Amino acid sequence: MPTDALQAAAPPALSTAEEVIRAYTGQGFTHFTGVPCSLLKGLFKLLDGPPTELTRQVSYLPAPREDAAVGVATGLAVAGARPVVMMQNSGLGYCLNVLTSLNLIYDVHVPLIVSWRGHDGNDAVEHDIIGRELTNLLDVFGLRWSVLDPARPHDSVLDCLAAAADGRATPVLIVKEGI
Repeated sequence: MPTDALQAAAPPALSTAEEVIRAYTGQGFTHFTGVPCSLLKGLFKLLDGPPTELTRQVSYLPAPREDAAVGVATGLAVAGARPVVMMQNSGLGYCLNVLTSLNLIYDVHVPLIVSWRGHDGNDAVEHDIIGRELTNLLDVFGLRWSVLDPARPHDSVLDCLAAAADGRATPVLIVKEGI
């Protein structure tokens, strides 16, 4: 078969966002909720856009604030669903009370996908402090985090979830680059 025919027959490569969603759904996650962020726009575009074979497998519930998204996800998890929460790192501050007074004490650990605005000091000034301190903050609260490797997004999700596979910690996938 000519090379051109082989290339034409190959399925299109998945975007990083598609790989991330596929990795979570492959692990049985059923719902996504969160507040849009420019670094996570690929995820939100897929989940809030026209249904595809991939997105028909999950429900997307937009949230007005990050703490509301965590609350919705917590209710879903208690009811037996498997939700994922997406947010900007600055929104993590809104969630700390919900996480510490509900999720962490009652062992309801919903995975978080958190963008890392300001990690390199080259973002809007309001992201400087949270960007510099994000991983320290996650460590203080015992949230198990890992950084998405754009070269291996599917494996990055699996590694993140495996770090909290004991069911006693909240896994956080940090996204440094836009997906």
